[in-house]
Formats: sequence, structure tokens, C-alpha cells
Amino acid sequence: MSTDLTGKAAVVTGSGQGLGRAYARALAAAGASVVVNDVDAGSAQQTVDAITADGGSAVAVVAPVGPTETADLLVAAAVEAFGGLDVLVANAGVLRDRMLWKTTDEDFDLVVQTHLRGAFTTARAAAVHMRDRGEGGRIVLVGSPAGQHGNIGQTSYAAAKAGVVAMARTWSLELARAGVMVNAIVPTAITAMTATIPVYADVAAAYDRGEPLPRVVRRDHALGGPEDVAPLVVWLASDASAGVTGQAIGIGGDKLSVYSVPQELAVTYREGGWTADAIAAQWPTTFAAHAQPSGITLPPLDLGD
Repeated sequence: MSTDLTGKAAVVTGSGQGLGRAYARALAAAGASVVVNDVDAGSAQQTVDAITADGGSAVAVVAPVGPTETADLLVAAAVEAFGGLDVLVANAGVLRDRMLWKTTDEDFDLVVQTHLRGAFTTARAAAVHMRDRGEGGRIVLVGSPAGQHGNIGQTSYAAAKAGVVAMARTWSLELARAGVMVNAIVPTAITAMTATIPVYADVAAAYDRGEPLPRVVRRDHALGGPEDVAPLVVWLASDASAGVTGQAIGIGGDKLSVYSVPQELAVTYREGGWTADAIAAQWPTTFAAHAQPSGITLPPLDLGD
């Protein structure tokens, strides 16, 4: 099966910069026509210009992701410019990192509105179009390690990204008969956000200077550039991934992985049900050894002198 996307049309939300721009450019390089979306007109146009300079085809839609009106506008733009929509990459997002007790209602609502509701409304609009068109399609949602493991200071972001993966698994079931494959990716890359993390400041600066990244960064920390993540999006958008659906797939640097669905790790029964005292007695012997860690654990980053 081919990863050639010639004749396909894609929408990539939040593609004015960073990972979203890399996805849009990679899809275009594989032959797809792309609707570029961002809230910043200048950034969106820069992505369009980069695609057209490379011989591709792209148009820009400047609008915030989240409202149903934006989702409908994006699908309509693909239909008007390219005759239909084959691929949606729901990438748009914002960060408002705060400890729980400092997170405001406005912080939480903005992050959930963009990441979670934005993925929902755009995927719903795409699904309606793809089902009516009857030619199948691809929907790629963007998760995060924070959504898989939890992360300090990221209440809203982790909640939204966990929800994104749950929606992908659910929609893979609902859209299977329509031939629409739905997957989530869990990317890690050096971006403007990564550069703000103190331990990665020097790594990000070296990357910006065009220096090769050490093996420990690319392999153990799964950090490369956005261009290292984009091939997974191209593959998921292509015929080569036919039948792959409902998956959460991690990629970054030299690392490619697949995440499991949560499973029951230990089970026991008590005739007549459980009391609090009975649970207290059972936990140490049956369940304590299976207690799961929270948080993202990374190996040491020793770059030498």
C-alpha cells in the first residue's frame, strides 16, 4: 500500500507554526492539498507560502478552533478549494499551565475549548462529510504524554489530551462501517514550548543552531524536531495504514511506540460485596504491588561538557 497522498485533501488545525506546520508541509509533500488553519493570519500564510513554494497546493482559514462554525468553515473550505475532504488532523491547542490551586476557570475553559472541544467539533464536521461522501477517510487527533501519564502543572491540558485519546478510540468504533480510520498520535518534539523547560533549554538552542542532537536526546528522551513526528501523520493519512484504527501511537526523535488501553491488573471477589474494612485488609496482599505511578519519568540528560 502507498503513502502517496496525491489527489487527497487535508485539513490541519493549528498549522501556522511548530508541529502543525510540519504536519501540513509533510502532507503536502506527499501530494495532498491542504487547508491550513490558525488564529494568526500571518503564521497561516507563512505555512501556505512554504507549501506553495515547494510546489504544493494550500489555502488558509483564519479562525479559532472550538466553535462549530469554525469546524463547518474548514470542511467547506476543503470542499470548495479541493472538491472534498479526505484527512483531518486536529492539532490546534493552547497551554495555560498552572498548579491546580492557581488554575482559573478561564484557564481551564480555554484549554478544554481548544484541545477537546476543537477536536470534537472538527472531527464531527469531518465525519459527517466523510460518511455522506461514502469514500472513507482519515481522522488524526493529537494527544500528549501528559494525557497518558499526568504531569505537574497541567490539569487542563492533561485532562483534554486524555479525552482526545478516548474520543479517538470511541470514534474508531462508530466510524468503522464508513471506512473512516481514527487514531491519536502522542508526539514529542523540540518546539517553542519545549524550549521553555529548563532541562531542555540547551538542547533546544543547539537544535535551533542546526546542530545534530545527541543520541540520548533523540532516543532516550524521544526528542527530535517536528519533522521527525510528521511521517506518522502522513502514514496515518495514507492507504498504507488501512485497517489501523483506534490506536494511540507515540513518536518523537528515534522512538516509535504504541500505547495500551487501560487494563485491570488485579482482580479478586468477595461474596456479598465489599466493606471498607475488607478492602483495607485486601489491598496490601492483592493490589499494592500493582499500584501505578503517575507522571512522566525520563532518564537523566547527561550531555557531557
